Amino acid sequence: MRLLTHNMLASNIKGVKNGFPLRLEPKELETKEVDFNPDFLKRMFPKIEWVAFREAAAIVNVQGLPASVTTEMLEDEGFLKAFHHALLEVHVQEGRLICPETGRAFEINKGIPNMMLNEDEC
Repeated sequence: MRLLTHNMLASNIKGVKNGFPLRLEPKELETKEVDFNPDFLKRMFPKIEWVAFREAAAIVNVQGLPASVTTEMLEDEGFLKAFHHALLEVHVQEGRLICPETGRAFEINKGIPNMMLNEDEC
């Protein structure tokens, strides 16, 4: 699971009002090289919740991302490369995502988060 995916997921358990961001508990990480595409990064940037993204990046040991960002930073190749690495190249292969409100754990196996709810959670 890429950090891009993590930034788009939320807990949808019935009654949960604060299901984002899910707390990331990685057990196994992998880095996979991905072609650098600045245009893709510029299109994705407005969709990213930066504080949650930066916190998740720190959990998976990606350093160097600024605490706050501006659209002007999208013209800085150094920033774009750091953003690219954290967003697309770091993969959580095994671990868990934890609902911030209920503490419910969603397992990540072979890079795929299992967000299926039990019948009583729907």
